[in-house]
Amino acid sequence: MTDTLVDAARAVQQRAYAPYSCFRVGCALETDDGRVFVACNVENASYGLTICAERAAVCAAVAAGARRFRRAVVVSDADPPAAPCGACRQVLSEFGGDLRIESVGSARTVSWTVAELLPAAFGKEQLA
Repeated sequence: MTDTLVDAARAVQQRAYAPYSCFRVGCALETDDGRVFVACNVENASYGLTICAERAAVCAAVAAGARRFRRAVVVSDADPPAAPCGACRQVLSEFGGDLRIESVGSARTVSWTVAELLPAAFGKEQLA
């Protein structure tokens, strides 16, 4: 059985701009209403300006009006599969700790919720 989110993330991974690390990442983010937004990482010679696939997918979804997500698939060629970085975890947590993140590597898949990846996340509750 094929997984359309994995397929979408793999396809966009091929478009990643990663001339420095050669670490290509694709992300497919599914909304609660079934829409899918994809993005890849875009590196920059000033490393701190690199944009991760996960955050780029969130930005694309938000720009289209999406605010509720059910699943994100992140693909790389890493083994074991790479988890989202800390910045991506924080951005994803803005939209709910129950969001399912599946990281697909070269040989296997690992799955977590955002809350498992970022326990005690900083959020809107601290700003009230």
